[in-house]
Amino acid sequence: MSKTRWLWSVVLSALVAVAAFIGVVELAHDGPILGLDLQGGASVVYRPARPVSTAILNETIGILRNRVDGLGIADPSIGQQGNDIVVELPGVRDPRQALALIGQTAVLQFRPVECTWAAYAPTKGQHVSATRPPTSCPTSAAGLAAEAAVPTTPTQVALHSQTAVLDLRQGTQVVGRYLVGPALLDGNAIKSVYAAPDTTSSTGSWLVDFTLTPKASPLFNQIAKTFYQRQLAIVLDGTVISAPQITSTSFNGQGQITGNFTEAQANNLALVLRYGALPVQLVQQTVQTVSPTLGASALRAGLVAGVVGLIAVLLYTIVYYRVLGVVVLAGLVVTAAAVWAVVAYLGRAAQLTLDLSGVTGLIVSIGLITDSYIVFFERLKDEIREGSSIGYAVKAGFQKAFRTIIAADLVSFIGAALLWYFSIGQVRGFAFFLGLATVADVASAWFFTRPLVLIVGDALGKTHPRWLGVGPVQLREQAPETAILRPRARVSGSES
Repeated sequence: MSKTRWLWSVVLSALVAVAAFIGVVELAHDGPILGLDLQGGASVVYRPARPVSTAILNETIGILRNRVDGLGIADPSIGQQGNDIVVELPGVRDPRQALALIGQTAVLQFRPVECTWAAYAPTKGQHVSATRPPTSCPTSAAGLAAEAAVPTTPTQVALHSQTAVLDLRQGTQVVGRYLVGPALLDGNAIKSVYAAPDTTSSTGSWLVDFTLTPKASPLFNQIAKTFYQRQLAIVLDGTVISAPQITSTSFNGQGQITGNFTEAQANNLALVLRYGALPVQLVQQTVQTVSPTLGASALRAGLVAGVVGLIAVLLYTIVYYRVLGVVVLAGLVVTAAAVWAVVAYLGRAAQLTLDLSGVTGLIVSIGLITDSYIVFFERLKDEIREGSSIGYAVKAGFQKAFRTIIAADLVSFIGAALLWYFSIGQVRGFAFFLGLATVADVASAWFFTRPLVLIVGDALGKTHPRWLGVGPVQLREQAPETAILRPRARVSGSES
C-alpha cells in the first residue's frame, strides 16, 4: 500500500473517532433523556367521557400540554392513541397530585349563593366583609326542597333548573354547603391569573389574583350591583372554592380568589385557570406509576445485559479473528459514541427519550453490527488465501462485503421502519433505536472500519498473517511480471 493511501487511512479513521467522541463530550452534560421506565414517574391514559371530534381532541391535548409545561415537568410525552390521550410524566415526584391536576376539567363558574348552612362562616377575599350574615338554609331536606322548589314564572322555572347544592371542601373534608343559582360568568371571563401571598392573612395563606377581559369587566360590575351584600360562590368543577360577600359595586376588572390556600394549592389553581377549562371531561382508563428506584434498577439491568453481550462478542471475534477482533472493539466503541451523541442531540432538540425498549434495540444492534464485521473479515481472508496483497485484499474484500452489508442493513432498516410506523407505545422505541444503529453501522463500516483494517493489515499482514486469523500464505504486492523468452546473449572477445 502506498504511503499516501496509508496516510489517508490513518487520517480518516482518526477523524471519525475524534468526531464521535467530541460529540459525546459536548453533549455529556445533557446526555440522553431517560424515559418513564428508566427514571420513574407516572403514565395515564385518558378517554373523553363522550364522543368528540378530532378538533376537540387536539384542543384538549394542547391544554394538557400547557398544564404539564406549567408544572415544570421535564421532557413529558403527551400524544394521541386512537380516541385516547396518553400522558407520560417521567421524573415527577408526586404522580397522584400531578395527574389529578392535569386531568382536572377546570370549569370555573361564578354563581350567586341562595342560602348556606349557618354553621359555615363566609370566606374572606377582596372587597369582602362579614357585616351581613348570609341567608341560612333550612336544616332539613324537606325544608330545603320547599324553599328551592316554588317556581311560578317561566324565568323562575329556568333559574330553578340551574340551581345546585354544592360543597365547600378543605382537602377531602366538607366544611360547608351552599345552594347556588345559575352560573353568571365562567372561566372565559378571566384574562390573566397568578398566585400571590395573602397580605391580609395572619396564617401565611395564599390567594389567586385574576384580571377580567374587557368584555367581562362591565358584566362583572353589573353582577356586583345586582348581588350587592350577597355571597358570590366561585365554583371549580362543581366544588365551591370560595364564597365571599360582595361589598363593592365596581371591581375595575380585577378580583381575588381566597380560601386559605397553601402556596402549592394557589399555584395549581392559577395554573389550571390560566390555560382554561378542558372542552370535554376526561376519564382515567389506566394509571401506571414507576418509582425512581425501580427505574434505576431497570437501567442497571439493561446496561449489564449490554456489557455481557459485548464481552461475549469480543471474546468470540478475538479468538477467531485475532487482531481483527480489536478492530471490532474499536468499531463498536466508535459506533456507540456516534449513536450516543445523536440520541443526546435529538433529546435536546426533539425531546427524544431513551426508554427500556430503546436500550433493548441498542443491545440487539450489537449482533447486527458484528455481522457486518464478520462478512467483511471472511471476504478479506478469502482474498488473502488466494494470494492477494493486503491492500488489494482489503479493497476487493470490502467491495464484495459492502454490498452484502448494505443489503442486510437495508432489510433490517425497512423492518424497523415498518415496525415503528405501524406499532404504538414502547415498541416504537425499540424500532427507532434499532433503525438508528443500523444507519450508524453503514457509516462506520465505510468511514472507519475499512481504513482501519487497511492500517492493521499493512502493518501485520505481510509478516504475521496468523494475526489476521489466516494461515501462512504467500503475499504479493503486485502482479508477477510476464515471462519473456529470448536467446542467450553472446559475449565477444579476442581469441587466444
